[in-house]
Amino acid sequence: MSGALVQVLRSLLGDDAVLTDPEDLVRYEEGWRYGKGRALLVARPGTTAQVAATLAACHGAGVRVVPQGANTGLVGASTPDAGGGMVVLSLERLNRRLEVDPINRTAKVDGGLLLSALNEALKAHGLMFPIDLGADPSIGGMIATNTGGTRLLKYGDVRHNLLGVEVVQADGTVLDAMNQLRKNNTGLDLKQLFVGTSGVLGVITGAVLQVVPVPVQQATALVGCASGEAALLLLRSLERDLADVFTAFEVISAQALKPVFAHHEGLRNPYGAAEPPAYTALVELASTLPAAALDLPGLLEERLGAFLETEAGEAITDVFMGRAEDLWAIRHHVSESLRQEGKVLAFDISVPRSRMAAFTEAARALLASDYPFVRCCDFGHWGDGGTHLNLVWTEAGAPRPASELVPELQQRIYDLAVKDFDGSYSAEHGVGPHNQRFYEAYTPLSVRSVSGALKRHLDPEGILGTTRLD
Repeated sequence: MSGALVQVLRSLLGDDAVLTDPEDLVRYEEGWRYGKGRALLVARPGTTAQVAATLAACHGAGVRVVPQGANTGLVGASTPDAGGGMVVLSLERLNRRLEVDPINRTAKVDGGLLLSALNEALKAHGLMFPIDLGADPSIGGMIATNTGGTRLLKYGDVRHNLLGVEVVQADGTVLDAMNQLRKNNTGLDLKQLFVGTSGVLGVITGAVLQVVPVPVQQATALVGCASGEAALLLLRSLERDLADVFTAFEVISAQALKPVFAHHEGLRNPYGAAEPPAYTALVELASTLPAAALDLPGLLEERLGAFLETEAGEAITDVFMGRAEDLWAIRHHVSESLRQEGKVLAFDISVPRSRMAAFTEAARALLASDYPFVRCCDFGHWGDGGTHLNLVWTEAGAPRPASELVPELQQRIYDLAVKDFDGSYSAEHGVGPHNQRFYEAYTPLSVRSVSGALKRHLDPEGILGTTRLD
């Protein structure tokens, strides 16, 4: 069967678009952080019509398919399983369509187009797609995982910036919902069915995106906070006074901050030799108004100064104004620095913003009581209720191997977030094989029933993806 399918796909796509050599398959078989399997072959269509033909051929042959964009996901949803019988449908060559309408402020793109290529094209029009990430994903992958990023506080996630999609269903049927309108109240908003579903309902081959003007100035500061509650009071104050220009509010714990300066001597430590406070907030304002019309750094300094004069401001230990690139460099080096500290178990969690500090303290108390050898090195997007709760320990100092500790810690932390704090076990990374069991544990049966019915309707043979929705 595989030999016949290879011949069919090569006749449809061309010889160089179908990879079967084991050495060529390796980079498509392993994910960015999780997910490592074996592929039957890799198909690399270059047009929507070729995607449709590929899926029709696989559907007819009864061969399962996993869609893959830039393969930068963090839950293993873009890689094949271990069986060796799945086709990886790579969209890396589906990247030619890029139509910018600067007056409508939209971009019509192929699903395989990279975020960096989109922003490079938008730059000439003074525009950008406002989802800011450390990785360089494909647009289709961003839609399939509903990517958030560091400036969600101002611009929202992908879902908020998506106007239309083009999707190829499992049997090769093309669904054209490439709406370019912001106002179109004519029935079911079909595109939303495919956002955040990891490609298991259909392969996203095109999109219409809302884009925004590039800010012409920024103001950035690091603010030392004696506690998590102090950080939340600062957030509330800045949001109340500066909502029109408030773009980011990132929070880094002392435990996550210290390894950054220990492993990156080139980064300036604003605290010098002093011990950093419990939390450091990275605050960013941005505006399209020129400095002559709005003194953004002055505004930020004045508002921070006013907050320091309040009772809540007594818990602020330090304020450092600085260049955006210098302060963001500190934030962006956290994950890499923690990996040099030992074994890292990373969580992508969200809870209601008002409960973020309490949740973090509860997690620390749990670890101190039952896992004293584990450090909680948390940081993340407190402005939108997300935190990357990173647990770090040395293998030599642990009483049990990581193979036992990891699933146990996952269960304990997720139970705490979901059951005790009304949170989510996956704030922005999506659902995939890495967290499938938690989807099944925490998703209400009624929701799984409806999701499963949609999956069976759109993909009755179950050929798309490795994630289960039912």
